[in-house]
Amino acid sequence: MSDSFPTSGQTAGHQAAGLFRPDDKRPDESYPIRIDRDGTWYYHGSPIRRIELTKLFSTVLRRDEAGDYWLVTPAERGRIQVDEVPFTAVGLMVSGEGTSQRLIFGTNLDAEVIAGPEHPIRVEEDDGTGEPRPYIVVRDNLEARITRSVFYELVERADVREDGEEVQVGIWSMGTFFPLGRPMNRATAT
Repeated sequence: MSDSFPTSGQTAGHQAAGLFRPDDKRPDESYPIRIDRDGTWYYHGSPIRRIELTKLFSTVLRRDEAGDYWLVTPAERGRIQVDEVPFTAVGLMVSGEGTSQRLIFGTNLDAEVIAGPEHPIRVEEDDGTGEPRPYIVVRDNLEARITRSVFYELVERADVREDGEEVQVGIWSMGTFFPLGRPMNRATAT
């Protein structure tokens, strides 16, 4: 594990940035758990093979305002390492059409998330390659990275919105339009 994680009894400089009450007496620990970019959970460097166990851990996963990830139970709490985001969106179902369609994402831990105001989609660009990096909020500031194949499905279903000289490619879900990249100038988009 990283040396930057506090050990049992130590506290981080930001004291879990609002995740815990000031009178919380549980020590801040570091658990030897890591979630890789593909959503695989590791314990002491070995993959956790029991999906039921990772699903259980995921129910107590929290993220503080500083961006740190914690497993939090009534009795204890421990910081874990997450390489990018804790989940991946590996499947997509669509019901309805047009502006009222619903995009239902399936995660690597068998959760379903419907994109909308409570579960927005966002797309960043990789600084080095310019490739899109899409995400959806699963719950409580926890996101899933939308896999490439699922993102391609979104792009195939995308709509185009025009606003003056700008053209925006995006997708509708539950009455909300989610851009799938940066706006383009109308002259360069055609």
